[in-house]
Amino acid sequence: MTRFTAQRPYSDPETAARQLVQLTASIEPAQDGRIHIEKINAPFLYTLKGSGAEFGAGIKHAVQQGLLELHESGTYVRLLSPGKSL
Repeated sequence: MTRFTAQRPYSDPETAARQLVQLTASIEPAQDGRIHIEKINAPFLYTLKGSGAEFGAGIKHAVQQGLLELHESGTYVRLLSPGKSL
């Protein structure tokens, strides 16, 4: 018996990063451009049905591309290049 699974929409880190940057851009920063990680984590996981691994890979990709800055504590991000697209 062969099993087929549907392709997950955010399995590609670039796609996940693009979605995370869009979510980040839609949120009003708290102070100094900071956006608390849970403000993008919850919609990604529960509304968009992404996984924790996809979220982590997307954040990592966005940081590597210079689109997001992730604080060393992991509690907030900053949008670095709002006009740049992936």
